[in-house]
Amino acid sequence: MKTGNSYKRLQNTSRFISLILRHRPEAVGITLDEHGWADVREMIDGVNKSGKHTLNMEMLEEIVRTDEKQRYSFNEDHTLIRANQGHSIPVDVEPEEKIPPDILWHGTGEKYVSSIDAQGLIPKGRLYVHLSADMETARKVGRRHGKPVIYEIDCRGMAGDGYRFFLSANKVWLTKEVPARYLKKLDKVD
Repeated sequence: MKTGNSYKRLQNTSRFISLILRHRPEAVGITLDEHGWADVREMIDGVNKSGKHTLNMEMLEEIVRTDEKQRYSFNEDHTLIRANQGHSIPVDVEPEEKIPPDILWHGTGEKYVSSIDAQGLIPKGRLYVHLSADMETARKVGRRHGKPVIYEIDCRGMAGDGYRFFLSANKVWLTKEVPARYLKKLDKVD
């Protein structure tokens, strides 16, 4: 694992790659295929030409290998890369449709509670709503948005009513929406 400046540089480059592969491939002059895959060589060249970051194959492999959220995947021969979920651009990352556990969780910030209570969970600028398999992960997600609030999702009820669930390559549960009737706001979070 890198330390000091090299670690920070790798983290910043990872964030830039996330922006490229999830939201703005045109920022480095590349395109994604219909499943979100980008040509690795073209992406590395584009990142380097952007002047914002320096990237080579060794650095990219380390970013993919060490990313704590497992945001990225390579194809088998490492010639293609994609983000596993979180896209705001229309791609089909082929998440596996699965029967969810009875309960999943969603962490958010206190500032979003009134909107969620009124309209449920919607993907906003993303393709799916992201759900956590455990409460601690939801708590961590919520903390990124301020004072955390956790919702418990009645997935058994949703699945019984015909809502579909998917599991991304990095084990994040996805669904198109969660109507408010399936949500239970938890009182104690911290």
